[in-house]
Amino acid sequence: MNGSNVLRRPIPFVFVSFLVTYIFVGFLLRFVLIAASPADASYTVGEILRSLSVGFLSDLGMGVLLCIPMAVIAPGLNTWKYNKPWSYLFGALWWLAFIYSWMPFSIFKQYGGGAPMVARIFFGWKAISFSLRWLIPGIRSAWRRVSVYALWAVYIFLLLCISAGEYFFWQEFGVRYNFIAVDYLVYTNEVIGNIMESYNIVPLMAILIALTALIIWLQAHFLRIHLDTVSEWRPLVRNEAVYVVLCLCSFGLVSWTHGLDSGDQYVNQLEQNGACDFVIAFRSNTLDYKKFYPMMPQQTCVAEYRQQAGLNKKGEKMLGDSLSPLRKNIVLITVESLSADFMTRYGNQNHITPNLDRLVSKSLVFDSLYACGNRTVRGLEALSLCIPPSAGESIIKRPENHMGNLSVGSVLKKQDYTVQFLYGGDSYFDNMRDYFSHNSYEVIDRASIAQKDIHFENIWGVCDEDIFDKGLQVFDVDSRKGKPFFAQIMTTSNHRPYTYPEGRIQFDGNPQCRDAAVKYTDYAIGRFLSQASKKSWFKNTVFIVIADHCASSAGKTSLPLDKYHIPCLVYSPGFIVPQAFKKTCSQIDVMPTLLSMLHLHVQVRFAGTNVFSPTYSPRAFMATYQDLGYYERGHLTVLSPVRRVRQYSVKWMADGTTVEIPLKHADKQAAHKAQVWYQYVNTEIK
Repeated sequence: MNGSNVLRRPIPFVFVSFLVTYIFVGFLLRFVLIAASPADASYTVGEILRSLSVGFLSDLGMGVLLCIPMAVIAPGLNTWKYNKPWSYLFGALWWLAFIYSWMPFSIFKQYGGGAPMVARIFFGWKAISFSLRWLIPGIRSAWRRVSVYALWAVYIFLLLCISAGEYFFWQEFGVRYNFIAVDYLVYTNEVIGNIMESYNIVPLMAILIALTALIIWLQAHFLRIHLDTVSEWRPLVRNEAVYVVLCLCSFGLVSWTHGLDSGDQYVNQLEQNGACDFVIAFRSNTLDYKKFYPMMPQQTCVAEYRQQAGLNKKGEKMLGDSLSPLRKNIVLITVESLSADFMTRYGNQNHITPNLDRLVSKSLVFDSLYACGNRTVRGLEALSLCIPPSAGESIIKRPENHMGNLSVGSVLKKQDYTVQFLYGGDSYFDNMRDYFSHNSYEVIDRASIAQKDIHFENIWGVCDEDIFDKGLQVFDVDSRKGKPFFAQIMTTSNHRPYTYPEGRIQFDGNPQCRDAAVKYTDYAIGRFLSQASKKSWFKNTVFIVIADHCASSAGKTSLPLDKYHIPCLVYSPGFIVPQAFKKTCSQIDVMPTLLSMLHLHVQVRFAGTNVFSPTYSPRAFMATYQDLGYYERGHLTVLSPVRRVRQYSVKWMADGTTVEIPLKHADKQAAHKAQVWYQYVNTEIK
């Protein structure tokens, strides 16, 4: 059997054709991503050559691994399975599997969800199609050819779809596929709806289908596939053995390339493989802190954490003072993706936040406050639990998210507050409903809003003015109960596809862009506060406007400090004295500070601190799903898996961005504090 015939066998041919295409598309994609990189990205010739060469090896390894399904399918492309007694055996097995999938005791039934239906369709198709090919020999050759070309088309089409998706993901987040893509995969309704509303999908799909057909035609035109010798078993065994060896080598190659660090986060991302990054993120959403991060004796950690957080031996502390409590209503407005640099105060020249800009002069403004993460759940976690972020998945998304008396809602409910969480979307998203409802909050979401009260909605939820209108209705009812209320509102409009009601704002340029959505959200907040000012409960209410996270967290390092800088305004005429607080602080400090200002005598387990306390030590926390940051005295300490500790000196530039320079000499005190904070949160908080 010569080499040409081996290559022209269907599976080896498709394998080689796909691999060549995979590497070529990956090569082109890197040039596209370089051209579409964020403004703070810059590449030397050496970095580009490095990303292309390492990327080639990464794509080569991942391309081989992605062909594992081909190796599994290959034994099925034979003719001896139609001979007796094998035909009886295979036919019986497929029909028995189909019958089993309908049984109430089947593993598919026990698994639940869509598994039973998928199993019935798959085994039913295999049983019927095998029976037809067995009974009608004349259709076998055509069936086999269609099957091979269909497999080939699926591979090429998925490659093109994933590559196009990587471009859009890079535009949105400045990284290859990561844990965000994994999280979004769970919420297919919102994600598919968001894609359909944000992009011209029909033309894009048409182009990708045409490209798929063109690629297959070009590759098959010059070398026809031989399907008449697929019954021979010796070449099949030899090819399968070779493929096993290739897979083992490829796994090592992919592991090596994804372990390299260029020192620049953008270069690291470019030289990696998106599909591999997705798999890694899927597997590492839950991280064993004790296994992956630097550890100290647990007793030492507990003692020092309590000291730094101001907790007693029981892990508690008392907020408030000897003055009489001010039992004011609290409305916490958590704004989707509101970076500090959207506001004029922090250098924006486009005037897209006029209402917030006016509110600044009437509020307590935290000028150096940092988000704890780059996802909504991280912001909600920080504001409701007042603890540093955990490694891996947010506590909100975990099964063990019932935090007892740790949450702000639980604390205020004990003070006889009405406690509520309002969200314009469906609260099952990101597990919000389960988390808030089990931590003393009443959950009010899109389903609670009458259709007649909805002016506009997209896949993420109702527009911001609608959830604020719902809030006004709810607060009117709350105020008649004769006790104070605490409500956290989560907005949605400042999110792709950036759509909102027409006629609300004036915007020069594309109305469906981030800046326009920010301006609409600003309009909705201004409208809400104006309407609230006419309510009887307004004078006894404190309003907090804060972001859940920044619009983007991409940068040259994994934790670019300026991409975690968010605005926070506390507004309450007659109570809040307008001023600017300049010291570094965190999302976890907002609620402890406010509760202290209200002189509420509450016992809490918060790590967050009253920033006006004379003992307050400025610091901030921020994290991705695996990098845990601690910022203090101009130094950023980053704890990462494999017990890695990196430290940077942070330099603020005139344009509001930061440059993070690796420290020449370790700041051991800061590194120790970072380890204390994060080890405790990840091993003791339950």
